[in-house]
Amino acid sequence: MATIISIMMLAAFALVAGAVSLWRRRAPRKQIALMLVAALVIVGNVVLWTMPMGDNALPIQQAPR
Repeated sequence: MATIISIMMLAAFALVAGAVSLWRRRAPRKQIALMLVAALVIVGNVVLWTMPMGDNALPIQQAPR
């Protein structure tokens, strides 16, 4: 599961880098905004999966294998 979270974070960084690149090339703002929103959704999912719960256990540790 840690591999998936790592890939998700790499995808989020790639989306942000792509949005910055498009912004510099004066691409349509809608496309840039959608890339940034997608990156925020991915980071939000990672935060939810790695945030400790009430019993100090991580949700990722409780996921079925």
